[in-house]
Amino acid sequence: MKRTYQPNKRKKAKKHGFFARKNSKGNILNNRRKKGRKELVK
Repeated sequence: MKRTYQPNKRKKAKKHGFFARKNSKGNILNNRRKKGRKELVK
């Protein structure tokens, strides 16, 4: 039986990585930059 979590680094990065955040509709990165955040992405 296959386990439920089959990690895939590329897929994860595409969904939640830096560029996914950069191109997202709300563009959270720019908002955080405006606030002068030290850390933009966790």
